[in-house]
Amino acid sequence: MNAATVIPTPYELFTGFLRVALCGFGGVLYWARRVSVEERRWLGEAEFVDVMSLCQFMPGPNTLNLAMVLGLRFCGWRGAAAGFAGLMVAPFLIMLAMGMLYTSYGNLPLVQSVLRGVAAVAAGMMVSMGLKMAMVARIRNILCVVGVAAFAAVAVLRFPLVQVLLVLAPAGVVLAWWWHRDAVPRSPSAGRGGES
Repeated sequence: MNAATVIPTPYELFTGFLRVALCGFGGVLYWARRVSVEERRWLGEAEFVDVMSLCQFMPGPNTLNLAMVLGLRFCGWRGAAAGFAGLMVAPFLIMLAMGMLYTSYGNLPLVQSVLRGVAAVAAGMMVSMGLKMAMVARIRNILCVVGVAAFAAVAVLRFPLVQVLLVLAPAGVVLAWWWHRDAVPRSPSAGRGGES
């Protein structure tokens, strides 16, 4: 953990992820980063990238995985339950209400325009969050090649995600190990076995 990290209580995890859920109409990942890194300081920039990478690799919704991983890390099962509840209770109730409204009014031109506008905002927030994550020093190096290759393989060439992960995840691990090995300065007295 980074020195500036604040350790949340289960209640703070619940309210933090409740805020993420309520602010994140159209996409919550931007808000999850903003709340956990910028506002509440539960994680540093580099820690967020590491934890989010793990959560994206695991099955299930990324932000829900993040809520549960952070909850478990800081407060055990109570924290995981608090993060899960904070992220899921409000959207569940809102979606029930929205579903009933959409069934009645979804075909109105005004409603269609609102939904298109919200989709544009959500896309902009995702691009903004991606750029902020890309500025973290851990991924401003040769590892960007893996990210670009993954994007090209899935978004442009339309390869199946599982196959891309099976090829690029091991390649990324090897490349990260190689980069870290060469980037860590060796002390003269450490020799070959002194590196950690």
